[in-house]
Amino acid sequence: MKFIRKLYDWVLHWANTPYGPAALFILAFAEASFFPIPPDALLIALILGSTKKAFKFAAICLAGSVTGAVVGYLIGHFLWWTAANEFTAIAQFFFNNIPGFTTEQFYDIQELYNKYDFWIIFTAGFTPLPYKVITISSGAFHINMAMFLFASIISRGARFFLVAGLIWKFGPQIKSFIDKYFNWLAIVFTILLIGGFVILNYLF
Repeated sequence: MKFIRKLYDWVLHWANTPYGPAALFILAFAEASFFPIPPDALLIALILGSTKKAFKFAAICLAGSVTGAVVGYLIGHFLWWTAANEFTAIAQFFFNNIPGFTTEQFYDIQELYNKYDFWIIFTAGFTPLPYKVITISSGAFHINMAMFLFASIISRGARFFLVAGLIWKFGPQIKSFIDKYFNWLAIVFTILLIGGFVILNYLF
């Protein structure tokens, strides 16, 4: 936990440098494939420093995250299995060293894909579920690339622009609320959104 806290503090310090936007892109890129700290903290810090650039920062974060998601997908697609359909050394490295990445989660994701397809990608992109597990397993299980990209853009965009919009509208006073309740808000939003699609599908 101390290591994660040091990483978190290191991430936040970029907000006080001229390299904040570049660091945001790199962080969002890395988090989609291997890095344990989500980019939201740096995104919030940057927006608080310049609310006029809120949506620009959200767009940078989205671009980095989706680019990283593609790299994660390619890792899973090309580097995850041996010719004998066993885990490669790269896969074993992820399982042994990347926080939140286990063989149990990997196979759980496969079952979720079989049941929910698009929605598991969308849910992981918007909620606190570890996104890197989704991006890599999408490639490893040969999920349709176009669907993967569409779900990633929609879910990641909704997440980052929601954060940007809240801070742009309400200012610094909303920060503590986001820090405390964002995970719950994300889950409720996802449930409502999926429920809306289910209702529309039932009606039409």
